[in-house]
Amino acid sequence: MADYKSKLGNLADKLKKEEPKTPIQEVAPVKAQPIEKEPEGQLNVWIPRKLLKKMKTHGVEEELSLKEITILALEKYLEAN
Repeated sequence: MADYKSKLGNLADKLKKEEPKTPIQEVAPVKAQPIEKEPEGQLNVWIPRKLLKKMKTHGVEEELSLKEITILALEKYLEAN
């Protein structure tokens, strides 16, 4: 037990005497590139509840928001016409 205490005592003295070592690598935050967004307008529509439920289910399955689903659907519709 005395040997154990002397080792701990020596460790404390050693830590007090030595200066802390600084890390070699400098850590800097990553600056994300700003994403340019297209200006947006607001669209409010009333749709059948069954269609809304299908949209929500599809959104959960494909990890898409209702906004993203609406934009994709409108773009596809307008490209076809």
